[in-house]
Amino acid sequence: MSTPPLAPGPFGGPQAQQAAREVNTATLCRIGQETVQDIVYRTMEIFQLLRNMQLPNGVTYHTGTYQDRLTKLQDHLRQLSILFRKLRLVYDKCNENCGGMDPIPVEQLIPYVEEDGSKNDDRAGPPRFASEERREIAEVNKKLKQKNQQLKQIMDQLRNLIWDINAMLAMRN
Repeated sequence: MSTPPLAPGPFGGPQAQQAAREVNTATLCRIGQETVQDIVYRTMEIFQLLRNMQLPNGVTYHTGTYQDRLTKLQDHLRQLSILFRKLRLVYDKCNENCGGMDPIPVEQLIPYVEEDGSKNDDRAGPPRFASEERREIAEVNKKLKQKNQQLKQIMDQLRNLIWDINAMLAMRN
């Protein structure tokens, strides 16, 4: 099957049309972001419709309203399906365009922020990454749980001692 020759367009012929078809990755990411925002908006509308919709329990009080909302719901679901397909195409195209790049672990892309609010720079020494901070927080949490367990044991022992003292005082009277 042969394709018809491209007619010269207002921008200078087939080369300009070919360039218009080639979209850079940044534009694809923007389109993907807008698509995700549309998906979130449509999903919120679907939940709003579902919240306002009555269950079909046999009561035909507002049949017209129910049918109208059901039609809107089906339309939103159809549009949501189209948006997900569009997002999949954008995702595949971005992966195709970025195929030669080496992936960098996400943990290395997140710099550590010091307690005083200033970011670590390469001049100030090697930066601490979020994975290191997460590990340190886990260690501190473990120590904190151990200390809490020790305090609980001490409180239980004190409670028992006070109970015994109160029992002896009650027996003496």
